[in-house]
Amino acid sequence: MIIGPGELGRFAAGSRLFATGAAESSYRLVLDWAGSVIGRGVPVVAAGALAGETVCVAVSLVGSTTALGEQLPAGDEPVRAVRALERRLGEPVGAVVALNLAAENALLPLVAAALLGVPLVDGDGTGRVFPLVEQTTYTLGGVSATPLALAGGGGELVVLETAPDRVEAVVRPLVLAMGGWAVGACYPMSARELAGAMVPGTVGRLLEAGAPGADRAVAAPYGMKTLCRGVIAAVEGSSGHGADLELPSLPSSIVVEETGGLRRLVRLEAHNEIVLALADGAPVAMAPDLICLVSAVDQLVVDVDKAAPGMEVEVMVVRAAPVWHTERGQELGGVRAFGVPL
Repeated sequence: MIIGPGELGRFAAGSRLFATGAAESSYRLVLDWAGSVIGRGVPVVAAGALAGETVCVAVSLVGSTTALGEQLPAGDEPVRAVRALERRLGEPVGAVVALNLAAENALLPLVAAALLGVPLVDGDGTGRVFPLVEQTTYTLGGVSATPLALAGGGGELVVLETAPDRVEAVVRPLVLAMGGWAVGACYPMSARELAGAMVPGTVGRLLEAGAPGADRAVAAPYGMKTLCRGVIAAVEGSSGHGADLELPSLPSSIVVEETGGLRRLVRLEAHNEIVLALADGAPVAMAPDLICLVSAVDQLVVDVDKAAPGMEVEVMVVRAAPVWHTERGQELGGVRAFGVPL
């Protein structure tokens, strides 16, 4: 499989189907960036097709998509981050993998692979999107996010080592000092380790799901359902739960009035993303499954921060990969990880 100029549009379209928190300006910027460096194409390979000791690293945007759209990259950030990690490891990187495959975070690993001349691995570290660097299946597989390298748009370069549960607390102020965003290279691991820790096949699924007329469900291999269709009736600020957690945003609530069926009131509790859905007060969906608002106008996911009364939406629930429904997966990515005491 190759992602070249002819496939890039499909891959990009697939990456937006369930992407939360994507900003149009930064998404277009990274899409253009990918188009400018992709050349004849980037090979996409299964982790098991690589030699077992091949060093693989995850590449991702760290920080704010809005900041990326405002402070343009120099263009060498992915290479600088990966090369810094290579110097720390004393070994060359042989393949790049995604941290997650939502919008910019799907395209940046592709940019990195093209610039470095290495393949992109068919899979990612979440199978969905989580807000924290350590909320990955790589963590669940016993792989540390560090050493981690950050390359900023102003020429900054930082190589970080810290305890796994301190990554977010240390990274966030560093990225803020860099202007609000950086390209991160993290989770260095062998291809053998990667094969056992990733959610496989997700790059290929996005390529398929992004084709014109394709069913959105193609991008949801573990299942999806429509919880309700309705109109946003209210958006409320912080309710105070989880205020002591190290998450980049404060909690909020979105109330959707169902326009058909039982005409329920569906309340969506959000902390960076929607983590709990209650219909007439009863829990009907929760993290680690992905809950998202899809606009009835353009069929794109509505960012929690941009939800507004009067919007017509569909509330969709995407089943998370099985590893997230284990006890350890629930601890790392379930509702309690977002400060909701259920």
